[in-house]
Amino acid sequence: MKRCLRLGFAVALAWGLAVCAAPGQDQKTFAAPADVDLQRDVEYGKGGGRPLKMHILKPKAPPKGLMPVVVWVHGGGWRGGNKDSGLRLLAPFAQRGYFCASIEYRLSGEAPFPAQIQDCKCAIRFLRARATEFKIDPDRIGVWGGSAGGHLVALLGTSAGIKELEGTGGWQDQPSHVQAVCDWYGPSDLLKISAGRPAKENAPSAVALLLGGPAQERKDLAALASPLTHVGKKAPPFLIVHGDKDATVPLNQSVILRDALKKAGVE
Repeated sequence: MKRCLRLGFAVALAWGLAVCAAPGQDQKTFAAPADVDLQRDVEYGKGGGRPLKMHILKPKAPPKGLMPVVVWVHGGGWRGGNKDSGLRLLAPFAQRGYFCASIEYRLSGEAPFPAQIQDCKCAIRFLRARATEFKIDPDRIGVWGGSAGGHLVALLGTSAGIKELEGTGGWQDQPSHVQAVCDWYGPSDLLKISAGRPAKENAPSAVALLLGGPAQERKDLAALASPLTHVGKKAPPFLIVHGDKDATVPLNQSVILRDALKKAGVE
């Protein structure tokens, strides 16, 4: 039964491809559908001493049972983007009975890695801590993200139980593992992606900004930050989506992650 629930989440996220392809409202003026309750800027923890917030979308008429959860993690090269980008993407899932959250995390200009994944894990712990209040199923939490967000959700899926990635943002008594991952074109091996990309006009790359310096000079940190490093048989099912004309994140970054997951026996 649990397997069916996890795979059902992956099917729902695949359906979301069609949703994202459609034109939508500007996120700053986004108005939730009439049957969706939107709560903006709900504080979920602390990062670097400041509040971290998420937007929550849920059906106004919730289903009889506990709601499964979809968490959106935005992209932007770890240095840009914001949680508003998840509103239009998540609204259709809230209409279908999912409890949805679009989260913020500290960007690389504010704090280097592992701040970003620590904030994401804190958000998952918060949701579990509030499961009874929110009427959600703590055993059916799926994560979805694109580009840098894809990297972070993949890392959420592969790095369960790694202490140094948990952080101290709050809800430490709760686990941060997830039951399903939808990774849209996220980097999986930060050392390899950095080695294959020459610097442009001496400007630091997004990976270098994330790590606080070139990946080749911070190999241990680059490995810690790479979802590929942590792949194991306990990882949840993955849905990986990547275009073969992607000029920002090479397709091979998803291919090597897929191959490693399959070798470990992960769906």
